[in-house]
Amino acid sequence: MNLEKAMVLENLATRSIKTYAREVRLFAEYFGDLHPDEWTEKHVHDYLFYLKKVCGVSYSKHKIFACAMSYYFEKVKQQPIGKMTKFYPKKEFKLPSFLSQEEVKKLIESAQSLKQRAIIELFYSSGLRLDELRMLKISDIESKENRIRVSSGKGKKERFTVLSQQCLFTLRQYIKAEQIRPKVYLFEGSEAGKPLHERSIQHAVNMAYKKGGMMDKTRKIHALRHSFATHLLDNGVDIFTIKELLGHSKIETTMIYLHLQSTKRNELVSPLDALYAPKNELLIVPINTPPLAAWG
Repeated sequence: MNLEKAMVLENLATRSIKTYAREVRLFAEYFGDLHPDEWTEKHVHDYLFYLKKVCGVSYSKHKIFACAMSYYFEKVKQQPIGKMTKFYPKKEFKLPSFLSQEEVKKLIESAQSLKQRAIIELFYSSGLRLDELRMLKISDIESKENRIRVSSGKGKKERFTVLSQQCLFTLRQYIKAEQIRPKVYLFEGSEAGKPLHERSIQHAVNMAYKKGGMMDKTRKIHALRHSFATHLLDNGVDIFTIKELLGHSKIETTMIYLHLQSTKRNELVSPLDALYAPKNELLIVPINTPPLAAWG
């Protein structure tokens, strides 16, 4: 059985199929003088060393290759080489990029068309991934139930997420204003009945970031998903509900947003301030304290 056939039969996501096929192809090109039957775990080790030391690839790239080769050895060669986690580099802990409420509002108001605004509002108000938004059908917007059906989620898992009334209003305005109204998918390109290309969606969001002067934000579309989760947490929504809305498989993945939560953190009082506070007086520390440089 070849790689593509194995992935299709196992109902892997289209993006995963393309990614795994690319990684295996690059591996094959690196060992161009070897037949796939000759590939061993040592070759995987050697290529991982090449990726890390010569190419300096990121953790995510390293992990994607390891997963692709693990899948290939198990499903195609039928020679499992154990858990690929042993090949992963130590992951650096970095907090995800997200926007404040003021920044989100500025981004939305920087949209240059109703279509752009609808895309940005939908990302932020529902916490969708890029491919999930791209594959949304008009019928997935269940306005009577105030929810959105996500049928193309990661791992082919179907779920519901929240539908914002403000976003619904914008979506109706956008569809009404379109010269060629979408037929099947919520956002379509020049070809009717076909979803808008992901690069077009990325470009639309990036243009708003640029106009809003926020090009320093990393992973711009995903930052809106992170903002959705963080702001829900700040508003008192429990972590398990947020997990379901985001479509996470593990609660540990959702727990990272606890590091970004600001409501409780802003109410904290340093033990040093409490130590020197006048007795029987409530210590109140202003949240919007001027930056240190302004005190010089």
